[in-house]
Amino acid sequence: MSLARSVVAAGLRGLTGLLCWVDDAQLSRVPERGPLIVITNHVGLVEIPLLYLHLQPRPVRGFTAAVRWENRFLAWLLGLFEAIPLHRGEADIAALRQGLEVLAEGSILAIMPEGTRSHDGSLQKGHSGVVFLALQSGAAVLPIAHYGSERLADNVRRLKRTDVRLVVGNPFTFDTGGAKVTRQMRQQMVDEAMYELATLLPPAYRGAYSDLDATGREHLAFTDVP
Repeated sequence: MSLARSVVAAGLRGLTGLLCWVDDAQLSRVPERGPLIVITNHVGLVEIPLLYLHLQPRPVRGFTAAVRWENRFLAWLLGLFEAIPLHRGEADIAALRQGLEVLAEGSILAIMPEGTRSHDGSLQKGHSGVVFLALQSGAAVLPIAHYGSERLADNVRRLKRTDVRLVVGNPFTFDTGGAKVTRQMRQQMVDEAMYELATLLPPAYRGAYSDLDATGREHLAFTDVP
């Protein structure tokens, strides 16, 4: 890690430590290296540095909306942490290619399949880019859910620290069963992955995936990761 990144990471760790108390005990289950795809829910902006900092010193990179690079300071910060710009609402082939390169070099790739922030912590429908990356790379997928950060703004105004909990699920790969992968199958696969995230969350946070009775695991093959 570069000196600049180490200094900034230490500053962010101090700031987030003032704002949040993070229960990260379950992160001990996360492998030290990849190739591995971590999927997580997208509530706001705070979980991005929280997850990154608490996964250190593991090699982690992730996608961030390309629009963030329009701000010069954010562009510098995101570049420092080697974030991958993603153009939302389109098939961003360049971003997907970079994601595959991250996995090929044995790193961990963090993805938020919802694409946009929910703000209230309620799960939104997932997008299927993670399916493409997992099938192309052969990497396992590990769900890590978090909750509590949606109260951050209110708690800051009350000068109160925010409790955030990180919960780690079971790793899996996507199994096509030898069938042709259609758009419908990709969506079914990502929905099954999102249900795995939903099971890690309290009922109030499950949103679009609240009906756990609808959980299907037809295309998930649970596995161990080293």
